[in-house]
Amino acid sequence: MTAPATQDLPVVVIGAGPIGLAAAAHLLERQLTPLVLEAGPAAASAVREWSHVRLFSTWGEVTDPAAEKLLAPTGWSRPDAAAYPTGGDWAELYLQPLADALGDHVRYGATVTGVSRTGRDRVVDADRDSQPFVVHFTTADGHEERVFAQAIVDASGTWTTPSPAGGSGLAALGERTATDRITYRVPDLKDPAVRARYAGKRTAVIGSGASAFTALATLADLAQDEPGTHALWILRRGLSGSTFGGGEADQLPARGALGLAAKAAVDNGHADAVTGFRTETVERDTDGRLILVSEDGRRLDPVDEVIALTGFRPDLSFLSELRLGLDERLQAPTALAPLIDPNVHSCGTVYPHGVNELSHPEKDVYLVGMKSYGRAPTFLAMTGYEQVRSIAASLAGDQEAAERVELTLPETGVCGGAGLFDEPDAAQSGEGGGCCAAPTTLQIGIGAPASSGGGC
Repeated sequence: MTAPATQDLPVVVIGAGPIGLAAAAHLLERQLTPLVLEAGPAAASAVREWSHVRLFSTWGEVTDPAAEKLLAPTGWSRPDAAAYPTGGDWAELYLQPLADALGDHVRYGATVTGVSRTGRDRVVDADRDSQPFVVHFTTADGHEERVFAQAIVDASGTWTTPSPAGGSGLAALGERTATDRITYRVPDLKDPAVRARYAGKRTAVIGSGASAFTALATLADLAQDEPGTHALWILRRGLSGSTFGGGEADQLPARGALGLAAKAAVDNGHADAVTGFRTETVERDTDGRLILVSEDGRRLDPVDEVIALTGFRPDLSFLSELRLGLDERLQAPTALAPLIDPNVHSCGTVYPHGVNELSHPEKDVYLVGMKSYGRAPTFLAMTGYEQVRSIAASLAGDQEAAERVELTLPETGVCGGAGLFDEPDAAQSGEGGGCCAAPTTLQIGIGAPASSGGGC
């Protein structure tokens, strides 16, 4: 089959999540044809998996202007801009209606398995940029199909590839065989079966981001109703002034409140913190409980469950035939990485960015949303909306609009490197750079000096 002329082809958008759907809306606004390929059976399939988690961004910060224009003729009414939606609210009240408004531009049950240039693997230079893209995908019933495209916008996110509990970036020894007692998501304690799993139990929470804060706070609430419920909070680094986030100084108040809730869980005795602990091995005792062992040989007392919230990483496997320019640490686009690198930045400001920072050696290929951030944990939905606005303008030939910044981001109000996080798109974050201290178990008070926690 001969591929049609590139200019007559759609822009393939991978993923019908918040940023993918916004990309489609912006492309339509620019008189370009989007085709959104979504692996799940409905819009926002990943968001629905954390439907119980409340965003720390308001409705006014998680709806896209072009999407709202597309929704307006349908009778859609925007929720209260100052209210905070849950993931379920976001999916049902905004994302699914947006997908419905896009109609045939969205195809469900389409799992992308590969993307390349037609007739060109990644080695071939000849006439490469003039060839359309070919996208291979499998349907819900297992059939293999392909579609041609003039450009690729990968908004598939990172939700399906959580980082392991192991401190080296690899699964700890024994981690894979202990998955019956380990989860990589914030548990929904409103579900009776899930609640029973943690009620009256000792649970290790690994991570220092928004999701870890959420897990600590929900376990603390459970502890008030279920005696014996207790959390062990495991941090790979030491404690510092930024460990609990921005608090009242955060310009996203709900994000600051998350850190304060986690701090209250520790202050009230519902959780103990272990600092400077990098998990190397997961063992079982004779009762089947898990024993975490650090790289320096320290062994913790057995726990019933482990909640590993150490961030996410991008799945780049289906893009292997494309020429991507990625930072060697973050796996983010090379020009974007310095703006978001948690090893460098001491504050939570992420500069608005667009097509220039998101371009790759392979022309007209863009990673957007959480996927564009690679392993960095500072993503905001409004950042993704600005990304796709700029990309759509560039694809339409309006370079002036593509390079114009149309977004002002809120700051965290906190300095301190690895304590920074924000990703409503994935509702999880991991531990960034930061320094490490000798492992210490302690109860933390608001005014605790750094030396009490081995801080940096």
